[in-house]
Amino acid sequence: MGKILTTYGPLLLSAMGQTLLLALYGLFFGCILGVIFGLASVVNNKVSRAISKVYVNLIRGVPLIVLAFFVFYGVPYGIKSMFGVKFVLTALQAGTICLALNCGAYMSEIIRAGIQSVDVGQMEAARSLGLSYGMSMRKVVLPQAIRTMIPTFINQFIITLKDTSILLP
Repeated sequence: MGKILTTYGPLLLSAMGQTLLLALYGLFFGCILGVIFGLASVVNNKVSRAISKVYVNLIRGVPLIVLAFFVFYGVPYGIKSMFGVKFVLTALQAGTICLALNCGAYMSEIIRAGIQSVDVGQMEAARSLGLSYGMSMRKVVLPQAIRTMIPTFINQFIITLKDTSILLP
């Protein structure tokens, strides 16, 4: 056992670092996408709700390995055929994009569900006190929604960490 650790220990530590880096990048950019599309799915604009719904259903319906192949091989090929410019993504860049898109779709649903879990009367009460929609959302609804979203955020981080095994060579 000791010989295995001394022989392969540095390789395992390097792989663990790459895995954590990829998971953190994917989660960071996924959270940004999740907030954008999550908030777009609860506003009173039909176009933004439709765009959010299409993104979520499209990305959640595509397996991660198919998305990885599309981003790593399809996107550079498409850019080269359309614009005639050689475009290459590294494995880390393609993996980050894939994880961010995938994580963003799930985070969007987590945020949407968290906001909708807060009673409608809370928003009505804030609006009746004279707060604008944005202030009501920031000061009243989101603090209550974040409390219910925290366990699901942690679960999504674990899922994203496990999804890195699909992407790393």
